[in-house]
Amino acid sequence: MPLDSPAQPWPAETIWTQVYPLLPDFTVEVLPEIDSSNSELMRRARAGQHEATLLVAERQTAGRGRQGRVWQSQAGDSLTFSISLALSPQDWSGLSLAVGLSLAESLHPDVRLKWPNDLWFEDRKLGGILVEAASMGGRSQVVVGVGLNIRPRPAEGLSTAPAALSELLPDCSAADALARVASPLVQALLAFETSGFAPLQKRFEDRDVLKGRRVYTSDGLQGLSLGVSRGGALRLQTDLGVQDIHSAEISVRPLI
Repeated sequence: MPLDSPAQPWPAETIWTQVYPLLPDFTVEVLPEIDSSNSELMRRARAGQHEATLLVAERQTAGRGRQGRVWQSQAGDSLTFSISLALSPQDWSGLSLAVGLSLAESLHPDVRLKWPNDLWFEDRKLGGILVEAASMGGRSQVVVGVGLNIRPRPAEGLSTAPAALSELLPDCSAADALARVASPLVQALLAFETSGFAPLQKRFEDRDVLKGRRVYTSDGLQGLSLGVSRGGALRLQTDLGVQDIHSAEISVRPLI
């Protein structure tokens, strides 16, 4: 059965009720503090615990983003959670894009997507996604971590402060946001296992903040973003022709 948090009315039971018909072993946990929800679920997966789990961290002390970036969170300021479930798609390509699309569509029409794993609003980062996988005894377990800014955060060395969901939905709390995104995200992950990213390509491009803009990559490429391929790669028009860029290789920033 789901666990709820006494500190905040998290919609644990509602989410469990929605997901249980799809995943009978599904559990919901809310912890007041943890190092990282992704790290905890990866530890469990490596220890042979394969139950489908939604783990919410009210506060993270060592949250992790892509490429080792730190994501710390305080209760109420952010929504940080991870979902772990057994998943065996034929092709893993585009999984982080599918996750981002599900979140954006559940949150607000004005939420945009920055390839490969960021949510954006008005050219500022609203949230991020970290996808990890563990393989034990022939079973594949995927852990999908989400960090979403609920309240405004300081720039902390950035040129502009990150975006916050309160700019779009002033009365939306972290618990409200979780209620919006959790069940649709589980459904999106299960659909991805069957169909992959290709059916989502057009919907992703409708929210793509990079398409039609000149960008550069961390390994020195520059060019015009042409959108994403059916496999989820970024298609970049460079001086040497069109190149497909894959999420494991680089990060991308718009040219100013």
